[in-house]
Amino acid sequence: MLLRDRLLAGLAIFSLPVSIFAAPQSSAIKELSRVVIYTPPSTYTDPRVLYARTAQLPNNDILATWENYSPEPPPVYFPIYRSSDKGATWTKISQVEDQGYGYGLRYQPFIYVLPEDFAGYKKGDVLLAGSSIPTDLSKTQLDIYVSTDSGKTWKFLSHVAAGGEARPNNGLTPVWEPFLLLHKGKLIYYYSDQRDPKHGQKMVHQTTTDLRNWGPVVDDVAYPTYSQRPGMPTAALLPNGQYIFTYEYGGGPNPANSGSFPVYYRLSSDPEKFNSAPHHVLRTTDGTVPTGSPYVVWSSAGGANGTIIVSSGCCSEIYINKALGAENAWKKVSTPEGASYTRSLHVFQEDPKSLLIAGGGHLPPSTTNKVTISVMNVP
Repeated sequence: MLLRDRLLAGLAIFSLPVSIFAAPQSSAIKELSRVVIYTPPSTYTDPRVLYARTAQLPNNDILATWENYSPEPPPVYFPIYRSSDKGATWTKISQVEDQGYGYGLRYQPFIYVLPEDFAGYKKGDVLLAGSSIPTDLSKTQLDIYVSTDSGKTWKFLSHVAAGGEARPNNGLTPVWEPFLLLHKGKLIYYYSDQRDPKHGQKMVHQTTTDLRNWGPVVDDVAYPTYSQRPGMPTAALLPNGQYIFTYEYGGGPNPANSGSFPVYYRLSSDPEKFNSAPHHVLRTTDGTVPTGSPYVVWSSAGGANGTIIVSSGCCSEIYINKALGAENAWKKVSTPEGASYTRSLHVFQEDPKSLLIAGGGHLPPSTTNKVTISVMNVP
């Protein structure tokens, strides 16, 4: 009986479906070129879409949002799209509507996946920062929202900062361009601030431990010349414990004469003390100085120090540094993604060699904007 049982067991194995023994589907991240997430209809207001941002969930799905210039009324909102196949296809799962003042969530969304439990929310819950602004642009209000179901529904948490008319003119008092970073039990909410009469614009931050009460305004970059306009803050942690902080320096020195908003950066071990750190112009080994609307990330790929990666609104290229931000180590690298105002960058958490670049097109006038992403290997 023992021999018979063994023979039957062997036959049973050979009769099993082939799929059981098939190799698992590859989860490799493929390079992509200008995949369209969203094409706005012609009824949208110029520039139709702008300012794309992405973030990655713990299950490796990717979320995307952007400024969405839909006809009003009803008030504008931030759409939320999701990709479960590493950026190849996208589906709308929700939209974040203005639950604060009801003006409309109009400008500069930023989505941030909590890297650890914080303020009663779990690691992997999603925060969204953005500007609530009425149709006539008469005031600005920076707010924060949370999603506890991977972006399907959203809850208003608190107002952070209030300002005046939403136009980038010195003498007006808007607040805008938020960026979030969790550090030592506090959430840092960076933004650009035109309310100080001593500065046309400066960059500041406020912090919270409970997502409802916010600390005082702290300067991050403020230049003594009133007309100069540092703005569009982003930051990334480096492996030596320092943070890199990138921004456009409106009216600042540009040794390449490539534009009036050269990209600058600062390095600090404390992401709340960039104001005391020296600034550096981002200049590549071939003399290029990128201009306008930068975004920075860091990847562990590329050597012992990893790779700092910066995008800029001027150009399709990215700018990389494998020497922890050393001034003489920046190189320009081609990408498949076209130039866009304030493209965003994301390094895939499951493969640090893969970089996602998201763009929403150009500042108005621009009636051909689309939201697109590309995926490339980190050089």
